[in-house]
Amino acid sequence: MSVTQAAPERVRVSADPDWYESAGISLGIRVGNLVFTSGQAPIDSEGSTVGAGDFEAQARQALANLSTVLTNAGSGLADVVKATVFVTDIGQQNIYAKLRAEHFPDKPHLAESFVEVSSLADPAWMIEIEAIGLVKQV
Repeated sequence: MSVTQAAPERVRVSADPDWYESAGISLGIRVGNLVFTSGQAPIDSEGSTVGAGDFEAQARQALANLSTVLTNAGSGLADVVKATVFVTDIGQQNIYAKLRAEHFPDKPHLAESFVEVSSLADPAWMIEIEAIGLVKQV
């Protein structure tokens, strides 16, 4: 006996303006009670880099963008179960740890990978954050 279930619908998560529309990618995709975000960069709603050369300013902008995408999907920072943080300088880990404690204070703590890369999509970017979150209302 086999049971066939319809695959959950994939729903595009966007913002107005959608800062990734011109790149041909979604800010996030919601499937059932999960939302998967694209890597959120330190850019404003027009796509301009925020905080050039300032890791903390860039991290705060990336976290703000992540929060917006999650909220638009019916989720939020408190609902993140897994994050992947890409940085161009692993030496910034202490600064990010402070921001993580500020933005993700709830327990249990989220699962996270903190990865150094040689470069991000824009050479001025020092950080990019992607996440998987629970959706409160489907």
